[in-house]
Amino acid sequence: MKTSTTVLTALLMLGAASLATAQAPQPLSKPEVEKAPIPPPDVKIETTPLAPGIYLLTGRGGNIALTVGVDGAAIIDDQFDDMAPKIRAAVAMLSPTPVKFVINTHLHGDHTGGNDQFGKAGAVIIAQENVRKRLGSTSFNTANNQPIPPRAREALPVVTFADAATLHFNDDDLEFKHLPNAHTETDIFIRFRKANIVHMGDMFTGGFPFIDGSNGGTLDGLIKAHEVVLAIIDDQTKVIRGHGPLGNKAELQAYHDMLVVIRDRIARLVKSGRSQEEVVAARPTKEFEAQYGGTNFNAAQWIGRAYVDQKSALEKKKRR
Repeated sequence: MKTSTTVLTALLMLGAASLATAQAPQPLSKPEVEKAPIPPPDVKIETTPLAPGIYLLTGRGGNIALTVGVDGAAIIDDQFDDMAPKIRAAVAMLSPTPVKFVINTHLHGDHTGGNDQFGKAGAVIIAQENVRKRLGSTSFNTANNQPIPPRAREALPVVTFADAATLHFNDDDLEFKHLPNAHTETDIFIRFRKANIVHMGDMFTGGFPFIDGSNGGTLDGLIKAHEVVLAIIDDQTKVIRGHGPLGNKAELQAYHDMLVVIRDRIARLVKSGRSQEEVVAARPTKEFEAQYGGTNFNAAQWIGRAYVDQKSALEKKKRR
């Protein structure tokens, strides 16, 4: 995987050097990630070792990958704002120095909520360029049509890239790759090349995916994103989901195949002229609901959103 321009390298070096003083149709929505609910007082960060110097941190919000070593500490995603002190404490148990780099897998607040605190402390925030664009401007919660103000300056990524970049850190190569219009238009996956670990953010979770159409996400793009990742990992690769337990290639393949079946069923029904109500009634998710639906799965809502997504995709194909 090729790096971005030399400007990226220079910015990373400048950012790291500064830490010595700085640190001591109806669009889809995901309102729950824009404002964190009041957390229960007993939420803890659980630490699971994945490889020498690499850990999975779980708490409240998206799964975090942590790397510690001779170059310091870096994290992939940072959950909600109120979790930042607990994340910092978990890192301190493994690293004598604070977090130097924060990499965002995408824009959602359950993955970027800690940006403010880590950014204020001097960490260099890295993300795909659309994360900075989205977080730095006013958006709207389509569930209630309320504006979402821009994030604080400290929460914005200061190093961005369009397609790909690499961070050489702790004797490994953290390779970043943009996978467009998947869960959102801001998604990247991160590959620890030597350790054979990937973090996929919310492009791979424990249940049916949320396709954030209001932020550029599409079901077709998500399926393509899975194919990109599946082509470069092997049976020994540890796959970090955005939410849920640690995964592997076989589980990602099954997740991808499930979505292909459902997508194709819905696409055929849309192409035949069926209404949203008729597609929901056909229940194209039926045999997968026990595994991927969870206790709160709302079939009408999820299938309805997938219908909107595929109808939009069909209309785009007709206009070409």
